[in-house]
Amino acid sequence: MTSAVFDTAGDAYALAGRHMKHLIRVPQKLLGTTVMPMAYVAIFGYLFGSVITVPGGSYREYIMAGIFTQMMLSTAANTALGVTGDLGNGLVDRFRSLPIARGAVLIGRTTADVALAAVSCVLMALVGLLIGWRVHHGVLEALAGFGVLIAFGYTMTWLGAFMGMALRTPEAVNAIAFLIIMPLTFLSNAFIPLDHLPSWLRAVCEWNPISVVAAAVRQLFGDNAAVTTHLAFPEQHPVLLAPVLILLMLAVLIPLAIRAGRSAVNR
Repeated sequence: MTSAVFDTAGDAYALAGRHMKHLIRVPQKLLGTTVMPMAYVAIFGYLFGSVITVPGGSYREYIMAGIFTQMMLSTAANTALGVTGDLGNGLVDRFRSLPIARGAVLIGRTTADVALAAVSCVLMALVGLLIGWRVHHGVLEALAGFGVLIAFGYTMTWLGAFMGMALRTPEAVNAIAFLIIMPLTFLSNAFIPLDHLPSWLRAVCEWNPISVVAAAVRQLFGDNAAVTTHLAFPEQHPVLLAPVLILLMLAVLIPLAIRAGRSAVNR
């Protein structure tokens, strides 16, 4: 059992390295996950930051956690497209012919994608600092905030792996990913505070996982962390709820993705 775990980890490490080297050789693939998030920070910060106010602080600081979380959510689409590419060009079939652990294929893909998301996170933070974003709490709280983001991004890579294995074509992935990412992003507190929404809509937004993660990161960074007492439990205790939510999603998504992977390669 222990040997199998080490073998899977070693194979996954090698495959993750392969994916990273491929990205370095084809740098165009990095544009969507590096340049676009930085553009979002600058555009949203200056465009909306000049007209929207939030209680007790700066909108540019408020929105950073939302854009960080949105970028991590979008890793699901990136991973799904990568998986469909691997299926389409026969790479998965080549891996099947090699003496490697079966689970290592998806673990390597998801690990490489979350590493790229972490790089994007650093670049976004640098752009955020340039437009006035600041972390108001200590180093440990800041690291915890980034840790929540990376953990959420890793969860989304497994959602992407499941989508890629189940849908199998880039066209289907683009259509379904749009239907998932857009509602989750805009029916949340990522870009606007929820205080003034109608009660039924506010309840939907408060229990949205994106709201929970964004609120947790915002609170850990100290960016407009104050919440009003009439908000629901997820908005009152996001730092407590976010890790639980992430673990629950991982517990569901990893088995689903592995099962979808077995079905896909056996077709």
